[in-house]
Amino acid sequence: MGSIMVVDDDVYIRELVCAVLKNEGFIISEAADGRDALRKFGEKIPDLCIIDIMMPNMDGFELCHSIRQYHKDIPILMLTAKGELSAKVKGFEQGIDDYLTKPFEVPELILRVRALLRRYNIVATQSVQVGTLTIDRNSYTVFTDGEKMDIPMKEFELLFKLGSTPGKTFSRNQLLEDIWGYDFEGNERTLDVHVNRLRERFPSEQYHVKITTVRGLGYRLEVLP
Repeated sequence: MGSIMVVDDDVYIRELVCAVLKNEGFIISEAADGRDALRKFGEKIPDLCIIDIMMPNMDGFELCHSIRQYHKDIPILMLTAKGELSAKVKGFEQGIDDYLTKPFEVPELILRVRALLRRYNIVATQSVQVGTLTIDRNSYTVFTDGEKMDIPMKEFELLFKLGSTPGKTFSRNQLLEDIWGYDFEGNERTLDVHVNRLRERFPSEQYHVKITTVRGLGYRLEVLP
């Protein structure tokens, strides 16, 4: 079923989440704060992390940043009592994949965990299918209806990033760092230009995919019927 690390200094919440996920068949490890979590990462790397924001010693934002330095593909679900946009934006900028506001419903937690693991498995295959497009990272080629389409490298990397996790919102900073690198000296306009090129190259009515602007956050790719 997969292994999950639960990181929360609230013993009640941690025990609840662990019990629920164990009941679903997952292998669970737990940590009381970010430092404890990183130490246990050295023993065994989980398939997914569930992380609280407000913790002593090392908070959830710092932990996400540390994990992303070495493990870019591990899905991270952030549990937080904060519902403000600023907290969500900061979380996405540090590399989270999804968030769930406390108090939460147990069925929603299970659904989000399963969805994140499905996305992770798709990324690991290096080939994704969204709408009528098949995006193959092994050959850096896009296929549609059996036809091969070669597109510029940065456009491909951006399309693969968004297409690997349809429905997930990526912050603008996260996309710039992941696609263009930490030392990129340009500005956010570069990202906007590449998104617009992809929209023009793959019109939604023909390819059944749409890159949506999420106001105040960034972009996400949606699959249309």
